[in-house]
Amino acid sequence: MAIDLEKMSRDELLQLRADIDKALKTVDARSRSEARVAAEKAAKEFGYSLDELLNKSGGKDKNPPKYRHPEDPTKTWTGRGRKPAWVIDWIDAGKDVEDLAI
Repeated sequence: MAIDLEKMSRDELLQLRADIDKALKTVDARSRSEARVAAEKAAKEFGYSLDELLNKSGGKDKNPPKYRHPEDPTKTWTGRGRKPAWVIDWIDAGKDVEDLAI
């Protein structure tokens, strides 16, 4: 299938590029799906699920919470990233963040 790009108009070339991009996404999605199926099959042969193998923490939370809100135990913080407002309020009140440690 030879395409003479020199004879195509700008609009035709742009449409061809859009069609190629769409086709590449479809091929990538199909290849990714096939790779996942093959990886799941290989993991199953050894008695594991793919999710078990990809979870490097052995099923444990990779970043467990280190701090807990003093009044609302559902609010926690790992100590990583931005401080939650309740931690900032705690520190601004002159209290030590280690008092919130779990």
